Amino acid sequence: MELISRVKNILVSPKNEWETIDNEQHTHQQILMSYLLILALIPAVCTFIGQGLIGYSVFGVRVGGSIGYGLQNAIISFITMIGSVYLAAFVINMLAESFGSTKNFDKAFALTAYSYTAMCVGGIFYILPKLSWLGSLAGLYGLYILFTGLQTMMKTPEDKKVSYFVVSLVCLIVISIVVSLILGAIATGLFISSGSIRF
Repeated sequence: MELISRVKNILVSPKNEWETIDNEQHTHQQILMSYLLILALIPAVCTFIGQGLIGYSVFGVRVGGSIGYGLQNAIISFITMIGSVYLAAFVINMLAESFGSTKNFDKAFALTAYSYTAMCVGGIFYILPKLSWLGSLAGLYGLYILFTGLQTMMKTPEDKKVSYFVVSLVCLIVISIVVSLILGAIATGLFISSGSIRF
């Protein structure tokens, strides 16, 4: 698997690329090591630069601009990205049989990991905190990539593809909110202790 080609193909022509991916026999560990860990560094490194070296202001309050603050947020970004992929793969795999799909965690992980490509690449915008919303917007395209791959990767019947996608998405949103609240509490504690607010 050639990393740059895979990134380009999954972003430009996801439907065709899913056919190629489905014919591969990679385990989730292989995809994690050769693809996801590398791509997840993009938003992490850009978060470090944007929040640690550049910083930003909120209503006249200076936030970030310190290496410690940037490093904390970069680590949280990296862990959250990897954890989110595993969580999404678990949910999609768990729901598979309920929608006439084939239960296979490696396939579910591949589906999720490659769908996160758009969000990882969009993480380049985190270099400039004011443009970070564009990185989140890229994640919406990732949902489209995920949708196009459901039928190929999970062998989902055409008539159940939409419902499978919607139910999976709702479950992920609820779980993500809970996880975000937990990580937010941790980040706030680190944020306050590091003294990253400057007036």
